[in-house]
Order: sequence, then structure tokens, then C-alpha cells
Amino acid sequence: MNIKEAKEQIKNAIAAYFTQDSFSNYLIPIERQRPIFLMGAPGIGKTAIMEQIAQELGIALVSYSMTHHTRQSALGLPFIVRKNFGGVEYDVSEYTMSEIIASVYETMERTGLKQGILFLDEINCVSETLAPSMLQFLQFKVFGRHRVPDGWIVVTAGNPPEYNKSVREFDVVTLDRLKRIDVEPDFEAWKEYAYKTGVHPAILSYLEIKKGDFYSVETTVDGKKFVTARGWDDLSQMIRLYEQHGFVVNEKLVIQYLQEGKIAKNFAIYYDLFNKYKSDYQVDNILAGKASTEIKARASSAKFDERLSLLGLLLNAVSSEIHNVMEHEQILIDLKKELQNALSKMTSRGADPVAVMEKQIDALQNKLAAAKENHTLSAEAIRSGNIVIERMQKQKEILLHNREGLDKNSAYQLLKQDFDEESAAFSREVEKAGKSLSHMFEFTEEVFGEGEEVLILVTELTMNPHTARFISHFGNEAYFNHSKELLFFERQKDLILDLKTLKLTDKSQT
Repeated sequence: MNIKEAKEQIKNAIAAYFTQDSFSNYLIPIERQRPIFLMGAPGIGKTAIMEQIAQELGIALVSYSMTHHTRQSALGLPFIVRKNFGGVEYDVSEYTMSEIIASVYETMERTGLKQGILFLDEINCVSETLAPSMLQFLQFKVFGRHRVPDGWIVVTAGNPPEYNKSVREFDVVTLDRLKRIDVEPDFEAWKEYAYKTGVHPAILSYLEIKKGDFYSVETTVDGKKFVTARGWDDLSQMIRLYEQHGFVVNEKLVIQYLQEGKIAKNFAIYYDLFNKYKSDYQVDNILAGKASTEIKARASSAKFDERLSLLGLLLNAVSSEIHNVMEHEQILIDLKKELQNALSKMTSRGADPVAVMEKQIDALQNKLAAAKENHTLSAEAIRSGNIVIERMQKQKEILLHNREGLDKNSAYQLLKQDFDEESAAFSREVEKAGKSLSHMFEFTEEVFGEGEEVLILVTELTMNPHTARFISHFGNEAYFNHSKELLFFERQKDLILDLKTLKLTDKSQT
């Protein structure tokens, strides 16, 4: 199965393992909850999905690479104790708590989360001295004398032997106690992740043309040559930073991440071509509905590879604009919640509106700091939270500037005015993004007709979580005119957050 399907399987298993009866007993007893064993090639996203699952389920995550552990760190250090058996004293060896088990308890104390995932990577590559203890752990969830706490699910991962010479084959007794999931590289599944994280459009459009270059591992006389999903992801981040600093992106950079010479060279050439298309086609003019006759003629006569690159440029520009809009929407929703909480506290006798805002800001800052340390929120959610704090600090300054005679009612009017101005700016952004989306369809229809290109646009807009959410909230006639999946969106409306009225109201006055 692909990594997306594996993620769903793990989430379902966790839900099943956490199910309890009316007496708070697990329906599947702890000793019968098989550790999950993800088997798959390196760099396909096994570790990444564990972070996503923990954040989505609101549970803790402790992650270890087992190749870094010795028998002592995994089991604990031995020490001698005196024990009495039948009136005779003996020296007996025992063990301190395992570093791994201790980390679980420390995470529970730090986060306050009593349920979580213990993720052990490269489980089948442990040292020879640790291997027997590792097999015992997989069967009984015990390191030394200490067991994994109740409420914690064990997930492990390993690489097939063809990718790692250190791999140790598990015997049937051990395998029969694991819940094994085999994961294969899959570009279409990875693409959904790529949309969410903003992978560079040159990479996405290149891989649309050359899907076979997404993942490759080959052993040659010169050693291993490989390209992985992790490599593409890391290259994307570096390209964006190089572009930001004005550095040259060339084959010398690409091959540091795509360690297969031919693929690295092909992508480096394509990246230059992609940037040329970006300049030649004047994408901003197309999305503004001002494409020139020359641009339309060139697109109409372009070969299919060039057409795919152009579509990639258009989709990237539109999705980036829409991503910003949807981020702004979430910021307004979160800001509205924070402001209404602050307003409710301002109703207390003698409450100082400025002091209330300061406390509200401090509480949100502490919450985000804890989430960042404990990895319980995504990077995008933390970014949105920080922007909300910036907005609230601006609003606190407004209250400070008008502090003379400031009371709860005047504070409400000042905050409402500022919030309404922000909401109006958001509405203008929505309108502009909707026009860009419509102009993209208009250009594609005029230049390519009702061909495969329009189908590609509809498919990619549906797959991209940001554009799909935007269309669900605000609609788009051009999209629905071409989408054969209209009923799909009708079914999804209950699953996607409905657009809330972004008007700040004082709950204490209703």
C-alpha cells in the first residue's frame, strides 16, 4: 500500500487499541495489542506520517532510531542489589529504567498527555547485542524490568534487506506478534502531502512529466544511486531558500539531494526551462485576464511537456494565492475566538481592558510555546497562532492609545472596528483569488479547448487541500462547470469547515 493508506491503517489501529469498555478496560488487552511494523524503502515518509498522526489525534509522540542504541541504553544499566531468599542473602543484578521508557514518562509529564505513540525506527537494524532484547520487547513491550505505559501504542519501522546490509530477519514467532504494513513509494499519494507543505512547483510539474524519477534505488559498481521522496522534499526547501537569497540553483546543488546523476541533471535542466516558461508566459497577466494574443498562440502550439509546465505554473500561482486566503480565514476565526474570550472577561467589575488583552496574549504565547516544544501542533498552525498574537498586540496598542475613559463598551467598539476592517480586507482577497481561478479556466478553455488540460486543472484543484477547501467555502462557477465530481463536493461539505460569519459580536450582549 502507499504511505497515505498506511497512515489511515495506523490511525484506525490506534482507535481500535484505545477503545475501552464501560469499566475503562481496553477491549484489546495491552498484551494483545500488536506493535505495528511499517516495512518500506528508506525516505518514503514513514517518520513524517507519525508526526502527522500524533498531531491529528492530539496524542504524544516519542521517536527513536534504534541504530543509535546500545543494549545498556535500551534496557537500562545493570546494578547489584542484596536479596534474601529462604533466609540466605544473595547478590542479584537488576536494571535501571530504560532510556526509551523513561522518555515516555518524561513526555507524559511535560505535555500532560497520557496517550501516545512510541515510534521505534530501523527496528530490524539493531546491534547484535541488542537484538535478543529487541525481540523480547516486540513480544511483551518490556525493556528490562519496565513496560511501556498503558495508553501508549508501539509503532516500529524497518527497511527491506535490499536497502540495508545491517537488516536482521525476524523469526516467525516475532512476526506473528506484529501488525505488519508494507509500504511502497507512490507519487500520487506523496503529491497530496506535497500540496499541503508547499513543495516547489518545478518539482511537482517535473514529476508529473517523469513520474518514474520520483523514487529510484540502484546498486552499481560505483555504489548506491538513489532518489527518494525525502530527497525531493529537502531539495524543495533548499530551492526556495536559494531563490530567496538569489543564489544559483544548478546541477551541483541538485545532485546533493538527488543522488542519481541522470535524474539530477535532467531536473536541473528542467528547472532552468521552468523558470524560462515562468518569464515567457507572464502568468500574472494570465490570472488577471490580460493574456496577450502572442502568449495564447504560443501556448496553443506548445508541445505537451510545455503545456504541463504551464499548467503547473498556473496552478502554483493560484494555489499559493488561495493558500494565503485560507490561512487568513483561519487567522480570523482564531482571532474572533480570542477576542470574544477577552471581551467576556472585560465584563468583570473593575476589569482593565488593556490588562485583559495582555493576559489573553500571554496565555496564547504560552500555549504556542508548549505546542512547539511538544510537537503537538503543525508548523502551519503555530505560524497562524503567531500571526494571531501579532494582530492582538496591535489591538492592545489601539486600546492603549485610547486608554483615557476606556471601558468595556468602548473597548468593544474599538476592537470591533479593527476586526471588521480586517474582515473586509479578507473579503477582497477572496474575490481576487476567485477571479484568478476563473481566469485560469478561461485561458485554458480558449487556448486548449475542452481537452485533457482542463481535466488536469480540475483534478489538481480537487486534490489540493487548500483549493478544495476554498471552492467548498466560496464556490467557483468555472470549476463546477467542468467538474464531473460535483456530487463528491456535495458529500464533502459536512466534512469541511463551513464558512463562518466573520463578524465580531459581544456574546454578553446577546
